[in-house]
Order: sequence, then C-alpha cells, then structure tokens
Amino acid sequence: MLHGKKVVVVMPAYHAEKTLLKTYNDIPFDIVDEVVLVDDCSKDNTVEEGKRLGIKHIVVHEKNKGYGGNQKSCYTEALRLGADIVVMVHPDYQYAPKLITAMASMIASGEYDVVLGSRVLGTGALKGGMPVYKYISNRFLTLAENLLLNEKISEYHTGYRAFSKEVLESIPLLENSDDFVFDNQMLAQAVYFGFRIGEISCPTKYFAEASSINFRRSVIYGFGVLGTALKCKLQRIGLKNYPFLDKNGRKLKK
Repeated sequence: MLHGKKVVVVMPAYHAEKTLLKTYNDIPFDIVDEVVLVDDCSKDNTVEEGKRLGIKHIVVHEKNKGYGGNQKSCYTEALRLGADIVVMVHPDYQYAPKLITAMASMIASGEYDVVLGSRVLGTGALKGGMPVYKYISNRFLTLAENLLLNEKISEYHTGYRAFSKEVLESIPLLENSDDFVFDNQMLAQAVYFGFRIGEISCPTKYFAEASSINFRRSVIYGFGVLGTALKCKLQRIGLKNYPFLDKNGRKLKK
C-alpha cells in the first residue's frame, strides 16, 4: 500500500527465465502488494521460475498473443486484483525496479495519472548500451510525436510505465494493436483523453538477455508510431474518427 492505495506490479514476460530472479529481487515489497506475471507462451522455464519465486498470480498464454496482447492480460489481471496503481516492469532487467516506489508515489500523490521512466532524461540511454541507431530513431520519433500531439514528453518509447486505475478503466485499450505499437497507442490515448503525464529519469541496461526487437521490426514499429500520432492529429481537427480514440471503444473487463 502507498497512501492507502493498492500497488500492483505487472510483468509481461517472454523468455525471461534468466533475468526474472534479478528483476523480482529488486521490487520494493514494502509498498508493492501484488505481482502479476503474464507469460506469452515462452519456450523456456519462465513460468517454472516464477512459481519457484513464489509469484502467486501467473497467467499463461497457450498461444503467443504479442507484446500488446500480453499487456492487455497484465492490466486485466491487475484490475481484477483491485489495483489502484499499476506499474509495468519488464522482467528482462533492462529497467531498474527500485524506481517503482518513486513512480507509484507520483500517482499516489494525486498529481499524475501516468508516469514514465525515461531513458533519455539525463545521459542514461547511451551509457546503458542503447544502440546509437535506436537512440537517434527514438529522438526523431519523439520529436515528431510531440509536434503532432502538442506535448513535451522526453520519451514515448520506454517500457517502464505506471498508471492509475482510472486510466486503465477508461481508455479503450482493447482497440489497440497486439504488437509492439500497443505501447505507443496507449500513451497517445492518455494524451488524447487529457490525462496528466509525469516522467522520471531511469537508467537502462542493454545486455544479451535483455529483450529487444530486430531492425526490421523496429522499422515497422517506427511507421506505426508515426501513424498513431498522425491519427490523433486528424481526429483532433475533426477529419477522421478512429476506434482507439473513441471514448466508447472497447475497454478492459475485470
């Protein structure tokens, strides 16, 4: 609990057997009430490792649903458990779980609805091993999105995020992709529907076991990101209507 609010950590997992222990051990259980592990049909022993660690809430996909599909399961389970604040932590140990307290506190204070762990605030991205081409594309895409969405967010592409219950219950997450662009669509929805977004600086680690998409999928993701921001712009000026920006679109169910 944090200021009377239940904090649930969700971990979307795919082949995370080797890094799950390190991630789990760094979670601040003095404020985290529950941990949810969703395994997206891994071929390794991710589920067995989760059970060994004593994680009570493990959801196993019998078929791979994709990164976005995994998150949909994560947030559905967190809401079912009565979460007030949900923090997504990748179990590949690329982000620092010790920052969960800081991120959750920003929401528990009532000042923010969404908090992002930004890798580019400060100098952490390149020092942590982010490939130069990814850093450059990250900065370019973020600039384009800020211009189209009229925002000043330092990074749209971090996988380290915290959300209030109200955000997860009110935005039409089921209208989003099941692929990697889900992350970007979700953040665009938060911007479009007027939620307050805060950021903190977050160190990142790139190493062999850390998850990362290849160059081809990165290009596909980049075009998806630009398309998402452009759709928001077109809907704002009344030229188009898109289901993922419809307040009556399909939402998560507990």
